[in-house]
Amino acid sequence: MSAQHASAPRPAEGRVVVVTGAGRGLGRAHALAFARAGARVVVNDLGVALDGATGAKTPARQVAAEIRAEGGEAAVSTDDVADSAGAAGLVRTALDHFGRLDTLVNNAGFLRDRMLVNLDEDDWDAVVRVHLKGHFLPMKHAAAHWRAETKAGRTSGARVVNTSSGAGLLGAVGQGNYTAAKAGIAALTLVAAAEFGRYGVQVNAVAPAARTRMTEQTFAEDMAAPTDGGFDAMAPENVSPLVVYLGSAASAGVTGRVFEAEGGRITVMDGWRRTAHTDKSARWDVTELDAPIRKLLDEAPAPEPVYGAQ
Repeated sequence: MSAQHASAPRPAEGRVVVVTGAGRGLGRAHALAFARAGARVVVNDLGVALDGATGAKTPARQVAAEIRAEGGEAAVSTDDVADSAGAAGLVRTALDHFGRLDTLVNNAGFLRDRMLVNLDEDDWDAVVRVHLKGHFLPMKHAAAHWRAETKAGRTSGARVVNTSSGAGLLGAVGQGNYTAAKAGIAALTLVAAAEFGRYGVQVNAVAPAARTRMTEQTFAEDMAAPTDGGFDAMAPENVSPLVVYLGSAASAGVTGRVFEAEGGRITVMDGWRRTAHTDKSARWDVTELDAPIRKLLDEAPAPEPVYGAQ
């Protein structure tokens, strides 16, 4: 890397990191941050448009060129991460170019926003496919490699960082498909952390708030950069330090958690958990339920509001 970055602490020194959807926005910021932290990076991007349409030129090579221009090492992948062969090829790219895989950052995705009554089945399938299936398949193939490493007596110390969203954790009006996929990613993260721990793999997720192609139009006012030269809280680069930390050896012991990242604020997100309850120790009659249900709701914490519902 450049002298400026070479003199800084390098918490990802020697690691091989795959970042999906790394051609633009958050993925690009993560790829550059990992490279500056000492990692060799596989830059994955299919090069689709904002709505997932094909035909756009892949920006992955441009990001890889940026990394190399700063003295780092990068390989390019244009594999479709929501396809089993593509996800396998993604892992193979890391192994073929760098001989190992230490960290997988799942970030790829796009939007097709509609109110539920206007949401076409194809728009549902496409968004769930790239976000949710596009997390599952790279994790599956990466974990198969790490399992083989463990069986061969080599400790992986590997990391997975998934990308959920505030929409997935709280809901967002007009984004039912995206919300469902991102909620699935948060839950999938918990399962993967429990299953992959036996191979020495830690799995966490981030729910970023940042200015990207997916947010700068939908939330234009909130995402706008400041005009007075002040702190740009919505810059995607603000999220990357947390992702690099979770993807490095420094995060030892941190697994199965979801973190929200916005500007300089990091929040541990606490998902579904049991709160107020009542138990009759027998079957309820429908006519009995109104009073105890309302009492439970009075005792339980109020839910966070759905984005766009106010």
